[in-house]
Amino acid sequence: MYQNQEIDDEQASLISSQSKKPTPDTLTKLVKRLRALTTTLLPVEVDEESINDPTSRIITPNVISAFSDAAGDFVEALPYCLLRAHAEFMKEAYRNPADFGENRGRAVACEVLARRIVHQSSAEKVKSLMSTRYRHIEADGDISEASSALEIAIDTHCTIFLSSTEAQGVVRALWNGELVQTLTDQDDIQYVSYHKSRQTGFWGHVDPTRISVPRYQNILRIVIWFFFLIVYSQAVRQPLERLDPDHGVVDVWEIILYIMALAFSLEDINRFYKLWRYATYRAFGFWNVVAFITDSLLLAAFVLRIVGYYATGDQSSNLRFRSFQVLSFVAPFIWFELITIFDGYQYVGTMQICVARMLQESGIFFALLSVLGIGFWQGLYALDAADGESENASVVIHVLVQGLLQSPNYDRFSASPVGLALYYLWNITTAIILLNVLISLFSSAYSDVVGDAEAEYMTFYAGKTVAMTRAPDSYVYPAPFNLVEFFFVAPFEIFTVKTESYAKLNRVVMRVIFFIPLTIIALYETSSMKQSWMVNWLRAEDEVDTQDPFVLNPVVEGSDAEQGLEITKVAFDDLIKGFPDTTQSSEATILKEIRDIQQRLEVLTQRSSRFLHT
Repeated sequence: MYQNQEIDDEQASLISSQSKKPTPDTLTKLVKRLRALTTTLLPVEVDEESINDPTSRIITPNVISAFSDAAGDFVEALPYCLLRAHAEFMKEAYRNPADFGENRGRAVACEVLARRIVHQSSAEKVKSLMSTRYRHIEADGDISEASSALEIAIDTHCTIFLSSTEAQGVVRALWNGELVQTLTDQDDIQYVSYHKSRQTGFWGHVDPTRISVPRYQNILRIVIWFFFLIVYSQAVRQPLERLDPDHGVVDVWEIILYIMALAFSLEDINRFYKLWRYATYRAFGFWNVVAFITDSLLLAAFVLRIVGYYATGDQSSNLRFRSFQVLSFVAPFIWFELITIFDGYQYVGTMQICVARMLQESGIFFALLSVLGIGFWQGLYALDAADGESENASVVIHVLVQGLLQSPNYDRFSASPVGLALYYLWNITTAIILLNVLISLFSSAYSDVVGDAEAEYMTFYAGKTVAMTRAPDSYVYPAPFNLVEFFFVAPFEIFTVKTESYAKLNRVVMRVIFFIPLTIIALYETSSMKQSWMVNWLRAEDEVDTQDPFVLNPVVEGSDAEQGLEITKVAFDDLIKGFPDTTQSSEATILKEIRDIQQRLEVLTQRSSRFLHT
């Protein structure tokens, strides 16, 4: 995050051009007015596809104009308020299932309206509309945390809004570091344009705050994670490579492994805190659970290793053995998290969304399975204990799990016809009913994601980008360098009186730690490769200006003009006279034609009446 003194003149002009932010009370009243308008617009349930249709007969230009006029002098806050109304409609939909369809349609209408209003705004206002942060009054009367339209759309999974060109333009600007965060005088976060890379030389690019750019964070994270995998692979091989079977010495690979594990755990805790503080509980997903399990297993392995190191006798060997067992068990989760490292690529990101959505949808299956499993376990355990003797309860659990995984052990209950019948019923229920339910849930989740894969990935990409910039601290130290901040830099914040001194300390420390990455970033940003022939060849052609008269009606020059040849034999306006109006639905076109016929009939009737009177 950038400090106030680091804003240049152009950035300051950008902030000054924005209108004064309305108070939370004003925004809350505007949100209520927009909800009343939306309820009046959609008093009954309407198909979502008809609302989101580009030629919708519901979200017409007149409706968009009415919602714009409803904001009065606070038009710049209109996208934020519409997305806030979207979130409240969705809360009401989940709270009242009987009216879920109606409220869901109203929420979609608010999202579509927010997208259309941003699309109709001028290009210089788009970043302000998307990134300006506001506050509102919550239901309990407290003032909410500041958030922007972009952040609300991410928190509430607004795929329609986030898949727009304007939203993705702001997201790409955040990802590339063209749009950065800065602290205002009110200690609030403001997004401003970053122009240092175009104004200074090489050493001006060696800016520690560029480490917080999501693109550079992502690259650095990939490098660090591969190094972590190498360290982990060496650490789990140490018992085999040493002559000492007890492996009592803690080697260098283990030390590096547990130091990096501590850094990743602190980073995950910080991520959990940001999700809890700035988002909703729905923001916690499958990968947060995987990260929690990974951190817990690494912590358990570390505790067992340390306790075994100080223990004596057979207990020491047993604890060291258990520690390496837990450390080996964490391998699938570490490699599974590798998917999240490369999720910036669309194919990997889409695959990650599919996996997470399918596992999320499988909650119904596991809920039914847990209830049935408890019932069958209790029945089989009671039959086993009917003769006054019983084995360990875990034996019955293993048999049930084996049956679920298509490897049933029927010999275990062959002596009891009732037990065998109950075990047959368990296998029939799981193999025929529950597994087919799971397959149908997976198929439904996969079709939902793949059917709208581009919009889903754009939403995921926006969430990933904003999560990297949504930091509560001013300087970002990626793991494992966050340990340096936690133990050596952060304590000075408590004892340092001047904020400028603490900021200077951070800049010096980050320049030393990240000297190599900052040098590479500076070389990249100042390199002339962007203007090379290869980049220009790969770059897409500039968009056509449809308002330029020289583009619409080009004039032939050179030898072709001398021969009397020309392109514009028919003017552009004459060419498009026969084009259909694709901005309106067929119903709207028919109604317009009917109104034109009515107007002509009225004129004809008036002339006829005048003629009869004369």
